[in-house]
Amino acid sequence: MKFTKMQGLGNDYIYVDCTREALDGPSDIAKKVSDRHFGIGSDGLVLILPSQKADFRMRMFNSDGSESEMCGNAIRCVGKYVYDNGLTDKKVVNIETLAGIKVLTLTIENGEVVLVRVDMGEPILVPEDIPVDSAKDRFISEPVSIDNYEFKVTAVSMGNPHAVSYIDNVADFPLSQIGPKMETNKLFPRKVNAEFVQIIDRNTLKMRVWERGAGETLACGTGACAVLVASVLNNVSERAAAVKLLGGDLFIEWSEKDNHVYMTGPAVKVFDGEINI
Repeated sequence: MKFTKMQGLGNDYIYVDCTREALDGPSDIAKKVSDRHFGIGSDGLVLILPSQKADFRMRMFNSDGSESEMCGNAIRCVGKYVYDNGLTDKKVVNIETLAGIKVLTLTIENGEVVLVRVDMGEPILVPEDIPVDSAKDRFISEPVSIDNYEFKVTAVSMGNPHAVSYIDNVADFPLSQIGPKMETNKLFPRKVNAEFVQIIDRNTLKMRVWERGAGETLACGTGACAVLVASVLNNVSERAAAVKLLGGDLFIEWSEKDNHVYMTGPAVKVFDGEINI
């Protein structure tokens, strides 16, 4: 299998061009290639496929083999892949995902994509659509107890579910202890991505993330979008802010004009290779 390893703020995936040839058993392949000791090493596997609805279709599988609806860092890299490899000459590219069609605007320097702005669509705030097991019309700053902590959780879907909590210091937070318990909390019937956020100021948010099916990652694009939306709902940030992740910064804007969330960040190729699967 020929592949390209790419990363967006350290959120790294193995990308495979499936526009001409199908790949069988992607779930098992994702587990194999993601292993950082016996495989290539990644947070998962991304397939780039033909689409009947858009320019391309993206499927993404976590390191545990589970399929996710969307990944903001991964989709930026898909935009770079299709342009840099000559699959398209468009600078505005539509990508079909399980969370709908996303529109990517590519910034080109010296013939290569260096920055991608993604229209992530409208945030989903109705609990049953996220999903969250709650009868309320919104799930904003609701108490959730885990171990000796009580969190005020705001739930947002960006095509995949997120639980956003605010803490004083993300650096010292025991994410490996709390993250998996939030991910599998009975409130979230399809599990959840858990973001823990430190408010620097109204234009700067710092976060760590425990991703559903992958554990802690260096960055999560949909998570950064969910954090900005939750922060506006909790009146702790403006509608546009820098979100600082372990792997770097994303700029997120929740537009009042169309209610869409826009994410801007880098996409980087690491290397090409082949692996016997």
